[in-house]
Amino acid sequence: MEQGYAVFLLLGVVLVLIDGQLIYRSGRGYMSRAYGDPEAARSMTRLATVLFHLVVLGLLAIVSIVTVNTGDPVKDIVVKLGVMLLVLALVHAITMMILGRIRDRQLQQQLADEMAEEHRQYEQQRSVPAQTRVEPVHGAPAPRVPVAQTAEEKIDPTQIKTTR
Repeated sequence: MEQGYAVFLLLGVVLVLIDGQLIYRSGRGYMSRAYGDPEAARSMTRLATVLFHLVVLGLLAIVSIVTVNTGDPVKDIVVKLGVMLLVLALVHAITMMILGRIRDRQLQQQLADEMAEEHRQYEQQRSVPAQTRVEPVHGAPAPRVPVAQTAEEKIDPTQIKTTR
């Protein structure tokens, strides 16, 4: 039985390390677009990978002490490895979701920063002096409004189009 326990732990640790390296290498490229800085992407991916390793190795330790009795030591190891692979797949999916959320937030922040910068530049280009408003003074004569023109005076004959 001790030999089966050691085989299970060895296989479990190897699977966790392989999957962790896959997450790290794939995640680094995935995050580099969001951060733009390869060092920041590497750092964030490394943190997520360390979290992945700690969680899965802890679950591996818990699964390793569960007693499975199928009557055959080889089948016992296969059942435990099956459970461990399911746990590994679940934690892998959760880790990918976490990396995706981090990436989405970073991209949203970059977009918001770009929009704010474009708005700031637009405001600087359109800097129009504030318009002054003239308030009427009580008792002052009303401003003169030009007399309305006749309809013929308003229409420019050169601008009339005829259709057939």
